[in-house]
Amino acid sequence: MAFFTDSLPIYLNGAWYTLMITVGGCALAFVLSMVVGIIGSMRSALARVVATVYVEVFRGVAALVLMFWLFYAMPLLIGYRMEPVLAAILALGLNVGAYGAENVRGAIKAVPRGQYEATIALNFEPVQRMRLVILPQAWAQMLPTFGNLIIELMKGSAVVSLISVSDLTFVAQQMRTFTGQTVLAFLGALVMYFILAQVFQFLMRLAERRANRRLGRVPDKPVRKKAASAAAGSARGGEA
Repeated sequence: MAFFTDSLPIYLNGAWYTLMITVGGCALAFVLSMVVGIIGSMRSALARVVATVYVEVFRGVAALVLMFWLFYAMPLLIGYRMEPVLAAILALGLNVGAYGAENVRGAIKAVPRGQYEATIALNFEPVQRMRLVILPQAWAQMLPTFGNLIIELMKGSAVVSLISVSDLTFVAQQMRTFTGQTVLAFLGALVMYFILAQVFQFLMRLAERRANRRLGRVPDKPVRKKAASAAAGSARGGEA
């Protein structure tokens, strides 16, 4: 217990860097996902080609290699070295954004064709169709996958310790080296990662409920056992 009490401020500092990289990477990935996903759902062949190139390139490149390239190789080409945190956010955001773009494109395509035809009948402009009708319905379908991608991005942020970012994994490695407590050092990191994951999951579930409620998809309230038993008894009495 003394180990965790003494090292808690250090772990909290590492959790702050992990949280900062996760939020920054998610923000970049979300913007890229929405833009590229919408472009990929257009009828224009050129727009679809642009979206496909981005998705295939960054989905096919390992986030760790991309991060190394941004942090170590790019300075040799442009003469400017990025901050480690910025390189980590860019690498993770670009990588996860490619997966998110496919999620957005698939959700848009999953909206019933009748909804699109209704917007045409109402003489909506293309931007109005997407903003007022298509995206609100697709949004509810995107959120579960977005929630999974956020968790994956957070777990993927553990590799940023390889470019000397003092995240949770870096802190755990340092604590193991300084104290020799391998089990306790990595147990602390495991607990902190789990807590962060639960916070993100809770927030995404709230967003899902709100999106479904706006669309009128409020889940039915569970019937209590007593009420169900009374209803069953009334039905049997009526049959008798």
